[in-house]
Amino acid sequence: MKAIRLHARGGPESLRFEDAPTPRPGAGEVLVRVRAAAVTPTELLWVPTWTTRDGGPRPLPVIPGHEFSGEAAALGEGVTAVGVGEAVYGMNDWFGDGAQAEYCLARLADVARKPASVDHAHAAVTPISALTAWQGLFERARLAAGQRVLIHGAAGGVGGFAVQLARRRGARVTATAGAGNLDFVRGLGADEVIDYRAERFEERVRGVDAVFDTVGGDTLRRSWGVLKPGGRLVTIAASEEGSPDERTRAAFFIVAPRRAELEEVARLIDSGEVRPVVGAEFPLADALLAYRLKPARGKVVLRAADPA
Repeated sequence: MKAIRLHARGGPESLRFEDAPTPRPGAGEVLVRVRAAAVTPTELLWVPTWTTRDGGPRPLPVIPGHEFSGEAAALGEGVTAVGVGEAVYGMNDWFGDGAQAEYCLARLADVARKPASVDHAHAAVTPISALTAWQGLFERARLAAGQRVLIHGAAGGVGGFAVQLARRRGARVTATAGAGNLDFVRGLGADEVIDYRAERFEERVRGVDAVFDTVGGDTLRRSWGVLKPGGRLVTIAASEEGSPDERTRAAFFIVAPRRAELEEVARLIDSGEVRPVVGAEFPLADALLAYRLKPARGKVVLRAADPA
């Protein structure tokens, strides 16, 4: 098969489009014929991309990109919940090869039936972003109806889902974004939007129950002051994973794949309650261009093959 692989630790310049062995599914695994795989540039900075679960170096080369949409091509022993040829979407094990290839492996527990109402590109940008927003808002920040939440980077892949899910939960949403995306973020459901380049959010926001941060750095540090006593901050900014600040390290998390949540998100998409946003699409061979692009909104997708 063709795949994007990394033979050395580094950034997008280390990506290679080349031949790679087609994997075979083991017990409890699904071999997926990948139709689209999303791009998360910060994944190249994450610990699991380069280390094993026990902390040692991962063998090279590695295939990045751990969310996908496609069809089940073969099933490992014990897999009965999906059938060969069925459209699925989901995530791969962070410590294993990803989905930027013509085929990938995924645990049955990490895939679900693809949302029927969207194409493979829109399905592929959903698993990491939607589950990150879900777990960050509802499990870590424990956001409830009637509470107030500040969401940074609201036009991005994760931020866009966070706005929609928080609003659906019944929270009051304040969101930061660039001037060109303010109307877009309002359309996702934000009650109040702030142009982060034109004004400082802490001059307008006080006493929120939760902050959902996708930006990190100075934005995160200034966010502690807008929380009410007992308020909770969650960050997914890769720059904060190894922060020397204890409370920032505690606020950081990486999403976990969960089949039940993927099924619920698919239901919400098909009912029209939330919508994924694709920022741009590239063929698999153009991964370098895809990784270097910073879309104004949504997430970038690599197409591994024409949709069936």
